Amino acid sequence: MSFSVRRVRASRPVRALAATLIAGALLAGCSTFSEEGRDQYERGQGEQPGAEGTGEASESAKPEPPYDVRPLLDPKKKYLGVAADGAPAKMKAVEDFAKRAGKKPNLIEFYSAWGDQYEQELVKNSWDYGSVAFIAWEPFETSMKDIASGKEDKYIREYAKSVKELNLPVAISFAHEMNGFWYPWGTKKTSAADFTAAYKHIHDIFDDEGATQVIWVWSPNVTHPMPKVKLKPYWPGDDYVDWVGVIGYYAATGPNTYQTLYGPTMTQIRGFTNKPFIIAETAAQAGERKPADIKSLFQGTVQRDDVIGFVWFNFDKETDWRINSGPLSEKTFKQQAANSSFGFDVTKP
Repeated sequence: MSFSVRRVRASRPVRALAATLIAGALLAGCSTFSEEGRDQYERGQGEQPGAEGTGEASESAKPEPPYDVRPLLDPKKKYLGVAADGAPAKMKAVEDFAKRAGKKPNLIEFYSAWGDQYEQELVKNSWDYGSVAFIAWEPFETSMKDIASGKEDKYIREYAKSVKELNLPVAISFAHEMNGFWYPWGTKKTSAADFTAAYKHIHDIFDDEGATQVIWVWSPNVTHPMPKVKLKPYWPGDDYVDWVGVIGYYAATGPNTYQTLYGPTMTQIRGFTNKPFIIAETAAQAGERKPADIKSLFQGTVQRDDVIGFVWFNFDKETDWRINSGPLSEKTFKQQAANSSFGFDVTKP
């Protein structure tokens, strides 16, 4: 996405909603369980690891197991996601999107500034609606070096404990578009080594706290604005990532087909990981080409088994990215969303 659009995102107001803490569960390990994590999961269900026929703990003594996100990582159908004005604090914009799209989204993205509490109510609102919450966690108020060195550990641990306590699945994308130059954690101020060290340090703290409800998303921008910036140095490793969240928009200028917009980036990434892709932010700029862009996005995603869906940025800021910027755009989006490949019950993936 171009720098001009990034300014729109950076200028939005930051929310800091007080978290509502509820009872939770226990477990250590990352979202893709190790053998040790699997054993702890079984203990959380009142079972002996690997044991059969040993009986179960009584219901009164049986702790609530941690939510197992593994079925959500690579589902048979694709996510239809949205980021919408005010959501998921208020669901009016999501409901309007669903009405116009003819299908409810099952992934709702919102943005959280570094220093904000884990917004449990927003995650719960998403889940109650039938969607997984997807948080873009933006470290405007700190540096990657400070995170990696442990200076932010108290905050990270509090955040992780709140995730565990709520015990609902959540996708978290930390420091998205790190390969771009428009954010303070981008290439002008942060090295690839500092980024990966910070990312891994955060993940390790969550792992230590047993916050296994997280789907970890690594979200580079598509490479065409910065073709000389290679992505592999920014890769934390397969043990630290569940989804590769590529970000790229159909703008009035630049690549305007699925292959030219996403292909070079996905090809480069396939050189070092086979983790599933999700298009973590996208939309099409208003104009005559928008219906064709919408069709390109849907059909390109359907044709790639390794792309598990996308999140549509449904805002009217600088340009009208919304699906209803024109009647033909809305009609095309609804037609394409009717494809049975998109949308599924996240509680039964």
